[in-house]
Amino acid sequence: MSIRFDGKVAIVTGAGNGLGRSHALELAARGAKVVINDLGGARDGVGKSSEAADEVVKQIEAAGGEAFAHGANVAKFDEVEDMVKQTMEKWGRVDILINNAGILRDKTFAKMTMDDFRIVMDVHVMGSVNCTKAVWQIMRDQNYGRIVMTTSSSGMYGNFGQANYGAAKMALIGFMNTLVLESAKYDIRINTLAPTAGTRMTEDLMPPEILAMLNPESVTAGALVLVHNDSPNRTILCAGAGGYAKTGLFETDGIFLPADEQTPENVAAQWDTIMNTDNQQELVSGGKQTEKFLGKAMAYLQSQK
Repeated sequence: MSIRFDGKVAIVTGAGNGLGRSHALELAARGAKVVINDLGGARDGVGKSSEAADEVVKQIEAAGGEAFAHGANVAKFDEVEDMVKQTMEKWGRVDILINNAGILRDKTFAKMTMDDFRIVMDVHVMGSVNCTKAVWQIMRDQNYGRIVMTTSSSGMYGNFGQANYGAAKMALIGFMNTLVLESAKYDIRINTLAPTAGTRMTEDLMPPEILAMLNPESVTAGALVLVHNDSPNRTILCAGAGGYAKTGLFETDGIFLPADEQTPENVAAQWDTIMNTDNQQELVSGGKQTEKFLGKAMAYLQSQK
């Protein structure tokens, strides 16, 4: 199977460097018309420059592709709306959105200011929300869309000094889970990428020989699977250094306690059973948890007759 994007229009945020640049170049190489979004700030979000985004556009055009740059700050909805408006005026549709833009303000929570926390949430969470909202009706109207959120192992599993970043990255999984339920009949598929790559974000955190293995292109190979015609839906794909895996949220089967036994002591007494993973399952909506617990309650009532 050859994965191509001929006739498709893609917006990639944070596409001036690192992962976003890699995603954009490969999409263009496989036929997509690409909007190169990049504010051009430092990795902590300070500053602004169009130089990196313009360079990516030149590279795509030199190879015979189509692209244009837009410096929208993804945390500002009016700027994102302008980017999407220009895209529609130029190409008439938006098929793919890769929410990749991000910044870091790493500090322990004790030393972190509320501004450090807020700006990371604004860029990662509201940036993804703004971009997704700006293309949402377009994708609904054309009955087609492919959207990728970018999460992180820091969000799914935690990472010292990244309370702000981890909170933001985990929020995007919740965002995906609900959008999937609301968009199914429009063939809008939403997935999440959990990358490990050597970029500006990680360049001074790892030794050179390890960074050489963590190339952005290995992550892009996974990202493009999440946005092609036959992409999956509601998948958290982990990718990096040639490794690819899926992360899922699972819930144990748990227990049921009748009303007169619902005490902290009885919950504690059955803790090992509650934690038992033998019959755990991946739930597909919040209501499925309610269905499971009510099913246990009904089974108990039936057993008492």
